[in-house]
Amino acid sequence: MADQRRTERLDQPREPRGVTLPRFDPEAFGRWSEGIARGMGTANFIVYMTVVIALWFGWNTLAPADLRFDPYTFTFLTLVLSLQASYAAPLILLAQNRQTDRDRVALEEDRRRATMQKADTEYLAREVAALRIALGEVATRDFLRSELARLAEELDAAAQRRQKREARQPERPVARGEGRSGGEPPLDEPRDDLDGDYARDGHRPES
Repeated sequence: MADQRRTERLDQPREPRGVTLPRFDPEAFGRWSEGIARGMGTANFIVYMTVVIALWFGWNTLAPADLRFDPYTFTFLTLVLSLQASYAAPLILLAQNRQTDRDRVALEEDRRRATMQKADTEYLAREVAALRIALGEVATRDFLRSELARLAEELDAAAQRRQKREARQPERPVARGEGRSGGEPPLDEPRDDLDGDYARDGHRPES
């Protein structure tokens, strides 16, 4: 008794006692249940089930009495159909639960991808806006062409105005000293006959 107490330790869990149920792979059982539910939800299953029940009725009604294994009231057939329905409902529910789990995972993945795409779209929108702002401050080829064309038109208009103004001005008489080369102003010197001043004026002063 003392040895048994010494072997039992409080820091270790007890070993399970009682009946041990067999273990199975939930994933494999789930795939198997989905296969059955998928097969029962097809038109082929309904046709095959109808054919089997019709043969069952025909054999147990038209066959000799000693060969009938399920006579009228078809008790055995009722039991088989009840067992089928009792197992089909949990299998279908299990398949639906697995499909719900897959849908939830797919929905979470779609939501995560949508969030990433939204973030990428916002980032690209900001980059495009920045590029548009930067391009708005850059002189493009069309802008330079328009500016050069406007400047050329202004220069042509200024040249035309200058030509009209020069055409309206009368010719001024050439003043004394303006005929010098380079447009130099006249020199401050006394009038004498050495430079031909009197000959240009047409008279000489009285001496």
